[in-house]
Amino acid sequence: MSQIRILIIDDDTELNDLLSEFFESQGALVSSSERPSVGLKKIREFHPDVIVLDVMLPEMDGFETASKIREHSNVPIIMLTARGEVNDRITGLEMGADDYLSKPFDVRELWARIQVVLRRTMKEVGAGGIYHFDGLEVDVNTQSARLDGETLELTTAEFEMLRLFAENPQKPLDRDFMMEQTRGIPWESFNRSVDVVVSRLRQKLGDDPRHPRFLKTIWGTGYMFIGKPSEMEQDSEVS
Repeated sequence: MSQIRILIIDDDTELNDLLSEFFESQGALVSSSERPSVGLKKIREFHPDVIVLDVMLPEMDGFETASKIREHSNVPIIMLTARGEVNDRITGLEMGADDYLSKPFDVRELWARIQVVLRRTMKEVGAGGIYHFDGLEVDVNTQSARLDGETLELTTAEFEMLRLFAENPQKPLDRDFMMEQTRGIPWESFNRSVDVVVSRLRQKLGDDPRHPRFLKTIWGTGYMFIGKPSEMEQDSEVS
């Protein structure tokens, strides 16, 4: 698994520094922001795997910030609050938070909760290099993909792009990030080669850009993979 990317949005500079130092000591990549407006921009630039979000913030509170995040991304959110009221917890969950932790807390507990949230997210998406989404199976081990039981004939560039999407579901990906993460592909600078590959991939997935099943265009940024995780793995574990 690649390094965990954690984005902290909290106006407490001292706490940000403390959390950043601890998370980095655990091998994570960390970015922090004291203002929600900056934090929202960093989501598209930093591409976090999880967001640690405070409730009491300037400009807008954590609930509104979480709601704005959910307009474009399903990245896991763990909310922090100095208040432990049940109503705050309920509101946070209703706004799209995945977990909730009241201040003061032990940083080791927050790290443990991050691990749980990420394991749950990866479990929903796929394990062992095989990803399942709403009829689509992407097998990184064999470099193959199947859609509704039929094998997809993909070029190397198309499969690498599909793999990148499968590993980053529900995250807006900009073109620069996509080119950086698929370095094995001989991208030509200053042209729209990323868009060309995505267009070919859409055709093979039978995806209509106007009513996408898998690939959604994020205007001015790039693309987002919106395929719904299959319940196949969850069902097999229950049985």
